[in-house]
Amino acid sequence: MAALFSDAWMKQLKDAWNAEPEVRDTLAEIDFNSVIYCGFKDEENPRGVFVVEKGECVRAGDWSESDPPANWDMRADMKDWLKWVENGIGMTGMGAAFMTGKLKFKVGDYKAMIKDPRMANPFVKSFGLMQQLDTDEVK
Repeated sequence: MAALFSDAWMKQLKDAWNAEPEVRDTLAEIDFNSVIYCGFKDEENPRGVFVVEKGECVRAGDWSESDPPANWDMRADMKDWLKWVENGIGMTGMGAAFMTGKLKFKVGDYKAMIKDPRMANPFVKSFGLMQQLDTDEVK
């Protein structure tokens, strides 16, 4: 098992992302390019980075200060991340997580993204990909 947002975990997510046409191909159709950070609400810096070019994840791993600035920086408590990794999260659950503050966006416009089905559907699907990974708690 790999720890949530560890280098190994992020690389597994990259492989799952690139193998899922409903994510990769749908985002390629709109020339989606993005630097995505993920981490925990109680930490200043993110844990993982995910770089997408034309829908395909070209790099994923540990975040470092030398990474390009984020287009998206998603944060939640570990217990919430682990719940979503285990059970997934649909559009309704994601909206509820955002509205209640369980899922925070330090960078990125969640409301604009969720209104665009070309981005919203792959975004929700990408959370489902996390269910495919063997995930362990961060120590």
